Amino acid sequence: MPMNKKAIKELLGEVPLTAELYWQIRQQGRPLSKSGSLRRTQKHLPGWISQALASRAAYPPGQRVMLFSTLRYWIEYNTLLAVSLAGLGHKVYHTYLPYTNWQKHINRFDLRRQNAYLQSILKPCESILDPLSLLEQKSEPALLPQNIQEAVQEVSLRDVQYSLQLEDVDLDNPATPSGQLYQLRLERNTQAARQFINWIQSYQPDIIITPNGMILEMGILYQVARALKVPVVTYEFGEQRDRIWLAGNAEVMRQDTSELWTARQNEPLDENQWQQVQQLFASRQRASLWENFSRRWQGQPSVGGERVRQELKLDDRPIVLLAANVIGDSLTLGRQVFSASMTEWLQRTARYFVSRPEVQLIIRIHPGERYTKGPSVADVVRQVLPDLPDHFRLVEANDPINTYDLVEFADLGLVYTTTVGMEMAMSGVPVIVAGQTHYRGKGFTVDPSSWQEYETFLSQILADPGAFRPERTRVEQAWNYAYRFFFEYPTRFPWHLLHFWNELESLSVENTLSAAGQAEFGPSFEFLLGKPRPWAIDNQTNANGLLTPASAVKSEKRVAEIK
Repeated sequence: MPMNKKAIKELLGEVPLTAELYWQIRQQGRPLSKSGSLRRTQKHLPGWISQALASRAAYPPGQRVMLFSTLRYWIEYNTLLAVSLAGLGHKVYHTYLPYTNWQKHINRFDLRRQNAYLQSILKPCESILDPLSLLEQKSEPALLPQNIQEAVQEVSLRDVQYSLQLEDVDLDNPATPSGQLYQLRLERNTQAARQFINWIQSYQPDIIITPNGMILEMGILYQVARALKVPVVTYEFGEQRDRIWLAGNAEVMRQDTSELWTARQNEPLDENQWQQVQQLFASRQRASLWENFSRRWQGQPSVGGERVRQELKLDDRPIVLLAANVIGDSLTLGRQVFSASMTEWLQRTARYFVSRPEVQLIIRIHPGERYTKGPSVADVVRQVLPDLPDHFRLVEANDPINTYDLVEFADLGLVYTTTVGMEMAMSGVPVIVAGQTHYRGKGFTVDPSSWQEYETFLSQILADPGAFRPERTRVEQAWNYAYRFFFEYPTRFPWHLLHFWNELESLSVENTLSAAGQAEFGPSFEFLLGKPRPWAIDNQTNANGLLTPASAVKSEKRVAEIK
């Protein structure tokens, strides 16, 4: 029986040089597909390299740095980052895997063709750094250590949840989409773990840098680095154009602000800082852009709480506002505290309120659901309550209602990890936090650690909501934290993943590596390379009793100004 095209490709994929020759002769140096094209990188790379080489003489030899990425957009960004770090004097290994899609199988013949394309594009980098594909890296050991095997399984599960935007997935049935995807991710992630172990042990980098560190092969590298005790820094980007999120030996998407808050919680905001955070909060309420923030958080400007209250036909009974996240969002996966998932928390909370007609429950679907493909929180709620009780209100993602108008008249807020929980606390609303979010445990929310505690807090607060309104000092604490989170946790950086092609026009590699550029961005480059953040240094100093924070003074801002 003749072999089909798929089988032939699988066979040829194991024959040395066949894919590379095919790519060179038949594809004439083109990428496998548009989704894998590095056309812009190819155009700009000679200039980046020239500018970095010219700057390199001004810097002493630095660290042995491993950068890793996969997927076109991360490889593009990491190429710019690798060249810049090499221009600062570091020995840089720009490592990558040539995948263009993390959800679809690609035969080895096509994968090697894409790999040949990437190698040709990145070859000019050899004058300043080492571009290295890990595709042909030895996959050893054959049997992974138990802790890395478990990490691979956890990351693979997370990959499925993130990709399908589902929390409850069937991993054991290969006939289901989730089962098929899990097997693909498990195979790739296992292979990547072996490749990373072999490469790290061979090259002995001083530090590893990878985007995200939570999902896909990038999450596997983070886990391998931690297991091998090699320092690793993960990075990501939020909505601010000239800021970067950085985390040393941690998954950056967990947004661990504990050290920052320990160092800053007792430092009052000055007038300028108060104005900044108040103006930002006002822009979020108005659904407008502000300064370097590139995202609108609401699709509908505020029209006032009383008007919305009338539109929703709410009466004088206490109002509970449950603000949901998008299901499967990277800021919710793995954040469970006492529930199995956000889905379980949503459904069990909805059932709890069925028997509480003396209060009104508003379930606010995240506006971001308008842009996602997964199931809606509305679907999750209706699975357990097909017919919503009269005292329930479901505000859909597309409904023309501003969340902050709901906050205005809420008596209690319920959240998993959404930032709206922090903002409700800033507005003087008591908030119960069910997930492991960055502002949990910071002193201005109620943080149960079990279902029993959760329901006890609900009962106590609903019995007399007014008695649980946070006092002024706690509200001010929420504002202080919001400033630290938005303006100190992200640090200045010249290029954002989503905008760097435009940003390079004003902030070139040459400008960034210059004395003036490093005066502005140097600290972030140092943090990217593993230097402690300033608040970590402050914490160490405070712990040794060498510094008394100027934090004994409480802010005297008026509650009216805060709200």
